[in-house]
Amino acid sequence: MSLLLRSLKFAAVALLVAVGTLDAATPLKILIATGQSSQYHDWTKTTPLVKKYLEETGLFTVDVAVTPAKGEDMSSYAPKWSDYAAVVLIYEGADFSEPTKAAFVEYMKNGGGLVSIHDSDNAFPKWEEFNEMIGVGGWGGRTQAAGPKIRWTDGKMVLDSTTPGNAMHPPPHDFLVTTRTPDHPIMKGLPAAWMHANDEEYSQLRGPAKNVTVLATAITEKRAPAPVAPGEPVAKKGPPTPSGTGENEPMLMAINYGKGRVFHTTLGHVSPRSVPPFLPLTCVGFIVTVQRGTEWAATGNVTQKVPADFPTAEKTSNRN
Repeated sequence: MSLLLRSLKFAAVALLVAVGTLDAATPLKILIATGQSSQYHDWTKTTPLVKKYLEETGLFTVDVAVTPAKGEDMSSYAPKWSDYAAVVLIYEGADFSEPTKAAFVEYMKNGGGLVSIHDSDNAFPKWEEFNEMIGVGGWGGRTQAAGPKIRWTDGKMVLDSTTPGNAMHPPPHDFLVTTRTPDHPIMKGLPAAWMHANDEEYSQLRGPAKNVTVLATAITEKRAPAPVAPGEPVAKKGPPTPSGTGENEPMLMAINYGKGRVFHTTLGHVSPRSVPPFLPLTCVGFIVTVQRGTEWAATGNVTQKVPADFPTAEKTSNRN
């Protein structure tokens, strides 16, 4: 082989290596879909923090697609889902238009990623495909007809289709989250149990519960009901119902939908009345699981290391 040919071959190999390195370093495009909340939540507080958490990993570039305001025409809201490796949903409002929903279903079936955060549990109660994507959800009319509850019993996931009761939560408090699938990419390396800070502990979520892997649970203790905030509906007369089940309820879940992947976290409550510091959102457990869950939803793998300030089974950990 002549010197010229050897030089050309070396240059071609070097170019391929350089291109491969560049591709590996190219951040994944993530979209936060948001813009409406119920009277109990506030997307304007959650969205900037989640965007910051994702971008600070260096793995993602993040766009935010804000819907029209409540009561306005939703037909103009039509993100190009296929441009993104994953979509993070921080939303609890009016239905998307039928073409936008159909495009999202197609995106997920073809291998898209979805991250559903806290209040998104309550979105789109009549959208059949969305209910299947998130496994189980709450409120919005999700009664026993919506499907079973998920329980963790005797070391495995159990579906409960017979016990009455719909979604609820006790007042915000610190609670212990227990890892249930330690070998899953999202959970690998995380502690067996860790304290999460001052959040609503959702229970009795219902839905199709198909293709769900329970990643982590928490026992929702039978506590006094959450206090009624100004403007919130008052419960029917009679003795108060404890807002906890005493069961191991799913807090983190992974769901397969078509070729797509869904990371569902029930954590991360913030209301219009919340003031900094937003402890559920600044909890390192919330931050890290959202970062790792987004990478998994986008790629099927997790490359991030567990930080030294991750909470322990004895103590919460928050970042200012």
